[in-house]
Amino acid sequence: MRLALGTSQSVSFTLSKQEWVSLYEQASRQLLLGLFYNAICKLSSEQRPPISLVFQWASEAETIRGQNALLNRIAARLTEQLDSMNRKCAILKGPANARLYPDAFARQCGDIDIWVEGGREKVVGLLLQLGLLEPEKKQKGMSREAVIAEEKKKFSQMSPHHVHLQEKMDGVSVEVHFRPSSGNLNPFSNGRMQKFLEKEIGKTERVAEGFNVPSIRFALVMQLSHIQRHFVASGIGLKQVVDYAVLLLRSTAEDRSFVSANLKRFGLHRTAAALMWIFENLLGLNRECLLCAPDKRRAELLLTEIFRGGAFGHYIPKVSTSFVRRFMHNWFHPLRHFTFDPAESLWGVLKHVEFFASTIPMRIRVRKFSLKEFS
Repeated sequence: MRLALGTSQSVSFTLSKQEWVSLYEQASRQLLLGLFYNAICKLSSEQRPPISLVFQWASEAETIRGQNALLNRIAARLTEQLDSMNRKCAILKGPANARLYPDAFARQCGDIDIWVEGGREKVVGLLLQLGLLEPEKKQKGMSREAVIAEEKKKFSQMSPHHVHLQEKMDGVSVEVHFRPSSGNLNPFSNGRMQKFLEKEIGKTERVAEGFNVPSIRFALVMQLSHIQRHFVASGIGLKQVVDYAVLLLRSTAEDRSFVSANLKRFGLHRTAAALMWIFENLLGLNRECLLCAPDKRRAELLLTEIFRGGAFGHYIPKVSTSFVRRFMHNWFHPLRHFTFDPAESLWGVLKHVEFFASTIPMRIRVRKFSLKEFS
């Protein structure tokens, strides 16, 4: 990663065949194959992986390059469409992050997140007008099975901060955000942070790729909250950590000073301290790039979770199909990270309580206590 990010110019060790296979598997779990391949290209011939693995890695990297080009085209097309309707928008994470890398086509991409101004009601109305969402159907006279299917569709599409387009665009999933961030679990720090993000998201810039991006200052706050939210709630991957390192490398001293001064106000200081230790001690970032004093203990907790679960916790063993066990897991999973961030952990439990209470009418309506099929 140091080679790929440019924080080191060479490595002094040579890996065995089995070590290269293990590294490939871990890079795949962490969605870093494209980035690692760029580093491999900088190694001497004696240090590179076995030729068969190089070919496999090169094929993966070329696919990733094509996917990045596709996402850029879709992001530009969406931006042009929204511009024609005088609606301000900005690409969040994804292609906005990729363009900041030393190689803009090496970042392993996923879906597109785009913020659109106007709030939930106006944004959903706009998407319906554009034919990107289907209008809600009347439920009078519908069978129980149809009611369940309709509720499932609505449940999966809508959230407090974004909506999924029902149809993929050229095979790519798109999330349209009417709030700039899902935010923290702690409502007090979240309120202060969201107020800043709502104001800062208006400072967009059109980039050469043809879409708008928010400021680096916005990205430093929003993506730190994103890492924290996923770490406490489900799991986070190394790709998001590397994304944040790239943001720091491309930020100004003024941006870093502002974010540093507001870490506690925004409820992000503990996660920031863990990341700063990783950046300084593992990724080789200079101390001047750091936002706060590093915290080794929390960094080790974060790294343990990252390597345990891979990208967004996808490799964590599935919870039993037993409703009671899933119920207990969902309610008490956030407490695993109590020593990392007590406030976020406790609010995570309360969020599950709130969710359960808010879905009681739906459970009664479909006559199901478990909503597993809705998740």
